[in-house]
Amino acid sequence: MAVNIHPTAQVAPGAELGDGVEVGAYAVIGPHVQVGANTRIGPHAVVQGPTRIGADNVVFQFASVGSAPQDKKYKGEPTRLEVGDRNVIRECVTLNRGTTKDQGVTRIGNDNLFMAYAHVAHDCQVGNQCVLANNATLGGHVQLGDWVIMGGLSAIHQFCKVGAHAFIANNAAVTRDVPPYVMTVGQPAAAHSVNSEGLKRRGFTPEQIRNIRNAFRLLYRSGLKLADATAQLDVLAQEQPELKLIAEFLPTSTRSIVR
Repeated sequence: MAVNIHPTAQVAPGAELGDGVEVGAYAVIGPHVQVGANTRIGPHAVVQGPTRIGADNVVFQFASVGSAPQDKKYKGEPTRLEVGDRNVIRECVTLNRGTTKDQGVTRIGNDNLFMAYAHVAHDCQVGNQCVLANNATLGGHVQLGDWVIMGGLSAIHQFCKVGAHAFIANNAAVTRDVPPYVMTVGQPAAAHSVNSEGLKRRGFTPEQIRNIRNAFRLLYRSGLKLADATAQLDVLAQEQPELKLIAEFLPTSTRSIVR
């Protein structure tokens, strides 16, 4: 399938465009950019490199993909951005490349939705099936697991980790790590409950959700020290596989968890 480039678009000679790629009016594709098959780059969007974008993505108008990191220590090193497949990147979203102070790469998985004005800073690692609502913001070096949802105007402090299936409420300010399945609210964000509605939509059984709620109570309502609660969760996870996400997440926390 032929590449369709609008006559007003600017595509650098070093860019590589896969079959079926569409580039809209006045869009700019820089050198060292790879765009996978059937990806659509909207009008006035800018994609700078080094950046690799997978297949079947949609980049809406005025998005900025692969621009230099907003880090005063960055001195023009050849860091990169990697984007998977089937992501939707809406108007005015900004996705920045990595820095040499980390792995040198910002990575985004598959099937994510970045709504208008969402921002993914340098060195972030975003999983699959995540949703960042309007104006949601990731500081540098943030890690999001799969199926994380961020409400509008929410923000996550640099170096924080957010586990799979977590829900960040609108306007929440996350300053510490969020375990899997946990819903957080407030400024600073605190653990509120389990994201049970999201788990139902993803096919978790009532028994699995009940086990996760019990784990939440153990972690947040039992009065146990974190180390003791973690030890008990390790034991429970041996017979309740859905708890493995929590048991494996807690030892990786470097900023302590939201309380």
